[in-house]
Amino acid sequence: MGNVYIGGVSLTKVGEHWDKSLENLLSESAVKCLDASSVSHVDQIIVSNLFGEVFQEQANLGSIAAEELGLSGVPAYRVEAGGVSSLYALAAAYQAVVSGQANSVLVVGVEKMSDASAEEINSLSVAEERCDYLGKIGVTVSAEASLLYKEYMRRYRVSQEEIALFPIMDHEHGSTSSHAQFPFKIKLENILDSPYVAEPIRRLETTAPADGAAAVLICDGDVKLSSPRCLISGLGFATDYPVPTDREDPIELRALKIAVEKALKMAKVTRSDVRMLELYDCFSILAPLSLEASGFAPAGMACKYAAKEAYTLSGQTPVNTFGGLKARGHPIGATGVYQLAEAYLQITEQAGKNQVYGVKTAMVQSLAGLGAGAGAVVLEAE
Repeated sequence: MGNVYIGGVSLTKVGEHWDKSLENLLSESAVKCLDASSVSHVDQIIVSNLFGEVFQEQANLGSIAAEELGLSGVPAYRVEAGGVSSLYALAAAYQAVVSGQANSVLVVGVEKMSDASAEEINSLSVAEERCDYLGKIGVTVSAEASLLYKEYMRRYRVSQEEIALFPIMDHEHGSTSSHAQFPFKIKLENILDSPYVAEPIRRLETTAPADGAAAVLICDGDVKLSSPRCLISGLGFATDYPVPTDREDPIELRALKIAVEKALKMAKVTRSDVRMLELYDCFSILAPLSLEASGFAPAGMACKYAAKEAYTLSGQTPVNTFGGLKARGHPIGATGVYQLAEAYLQITEQAGKNQVYGVKTAMVQSLAGLGAGAGAVVLEAE
């Protein structure tokens, strides 16, 4: 079985792109990715997107991507799996290349949330879980996350001030990221002074609606590139009950635990080999829960490690090196592609002011909802 690589990436600045359509964002990111690697043709195109059919009333984004790139005739389709959409799109591209069906596949993640009202976005917040018995009675994902937050604090005697270390760190990293939605630092008092979203979660502990697009070129070793490449060495995926309170332990991200084990086993690496992590932290509480579920911190200890700066750019295992979902931004269908591109930039030493030195192995993690699904990808230097 031949190796499969990420051979080039592109990142659009996350924000509110009032002057661009969903199609504009998609095509611009795709073109930049191909230009960056000096590739003019790909064998397949896979688009990761969650809300295009709702916010823009647009389906069949694969064909639109092919048309925009002047590649009509090339197989192209969209993948949707909640917040794990991007990593499943990567997995599909990986399978196409490793099976010999394609030498190169372009994966593009895109989302444009500024076309929707706050009410529409809030009402769809449980779309990754069970709308039939949560959305219909007005339960939001923020309300569910607040229950996990409270239980974590109760069980492990952790304070809000300790959990808040994660969004503070995200903003520290995001402050030097050129593609971040919120490139500025915040302090603990800023978080504690911000209004509640769902008590105890404060506004500065969760993400904001965002537009964005990112792309990665997946290829075999025969594709000629002008850009450096990194190896895709491990993939893992799993699901769990969509609603956290239906699980045996609501604050254990069991799907992520399984996905990480699969990815590490496939890559034949251990946690100690992983130099940096990209976490899926749309709520601050998901950072410690993710670190602990995936075995990078003992239960109840992730906040203690954060207090010792274990996850900063100069720490033992840097986390969210360009600001994570909180500061870089969270255009949901594209978020995982941003994570992959950021890990690629670290491994290929193109991360600029956010560079973590000595990154030979990185892991990207994504979640659907609050753990309804999970994906993990291991990337390595050649």
